[in-house]
Amino acid sequence: MRVLLFHTHYQQPGGEDSVFAAETSLLQEMGHEVLVYTLHNRALEGMPKARAVLYTTWNPAVYRELRQKIKAFRPQVVHIHNTFPLASPSVIHAAKAEKTPVVMTLHNYRLLCVNALLFREGQICEECLGRLPWPGVLHGCYRDSHAASGAVALMLTAHRALGTWTRTVDVYIALTEFARSKFIEGGLPANKIAVKPNFIYPDPGAGKDQGGYALFVGRLSQEKGLDTLIAAWKHVGKQIPLKIVGDGPLASKVAMAAEQGQGVEWLGWRQREEIIRLMKRANFLVFPSEWYEGFPMTIAEAYATGLPVVASNLGAMASLVDHGRTGLHFRPGDPNDLAAKVEWLLSNPVELSRMRKEARAEYEAKYTAERNHKMLMEIYQRAIENAKR
Repeated sequence: MRVLLFHTHYQQPGGEDSVFAAETSLLQEMGHEVLVYTLHNRALEGMPKARAVLYTTWNPAVYRELRQKIKAFRPQVVHIHNTFPLASPSVIHAAKAEKTPVVMTLHNYRLLCVNALLFREGQICEECLGRLPWPGVLHGCYRDSHAASGAVALMLTAHRALGTWTRTVDVYIALTEFARSKFIEGGLPANKIAVKPNFIYPDPGAGKDQGGYALFVGRLSQEKGLDTLIAAWKHVGKQIPLKIVGDGPLASKVAMAAEQGQGVEWLGWRQREEIIRLMKRANFLVFPSEWYEGFPMTIAEAYATGLPVVASNLGAMASLVDHGRTGLHFRPGDPNDLAAKVEWLLSNPVELSRMRKEARAEYEAKYTAERNHKMLMEIYQRAIENAKR
């Protein structure tokens, strides 16, 4: 197929950038003709605020340039990842103006929520779900700024009025069944939302559980459940050490827990290759996130290495972790329940060993490159058919 891939890189590299790169490589390696068109949000630095606000809603230069690229390349599908904020949803309209089917991956909850997280002041927030996003402006949900939140709300409201979200995209890709249900609740058409998870490539292979430690990998921030994690390890730290990989605003709190001898070791940020090595030797991964999450690549990576996951029974984690088979659920934000689940695993080594095999089987069934490519081709074909209607 001829596919045009579009993505706007964030100023701080993140998971969406990695997924875009992986999917691009996958399509190229499978023999498809791929044209990549990317922007970078660092171009906003020094830009007058009025222009930046305008571009968040409609970027006329990008609209024109994308139309020119489509005319020259003539893709069968335009697959859009991130448009926020520099490119704007104008890229969707550019593709439709050239009568090209549009697929859009929903990496986060931006179309439903000003801060894209459905999380505010330490807890889940759905005030804007299915309605105009003005509560997000009132609360200053984007960058703690009423003005910046207003710019995002203006974009969302304008494109709702234009029918961008309901009529212009041919197929959306939600990363989990849970996310799909939330986008339907938020007003996107159910018949246009397919579910395709992210994938892990190359296959890292299964580990052997020889390290005798638990592992956390992620951003050290409130929504990731760090407070719950540290509190739980005050109870279980003497039974099994916890290695924490990552950095972020709660780094000082993690460092203090490590210094106080709570069974916590902070390793800071590490390259992916080293994270995989740590996963291969860990007993289990702890994923205590307190927001819904999009698609935690860390869980898929854990499964690829045969690592069970102890996760919050919430959002994406609830659908990705099969309780009792690939890991265990605990009550979100409850350190006592997390500690109890950890103690149960330590007391049941036979069950833990079985979960390792099931975690690896889950990767082989759902998160390989081959499986992902097949699903992506089906989605592209569905978009082509939908565009004809």
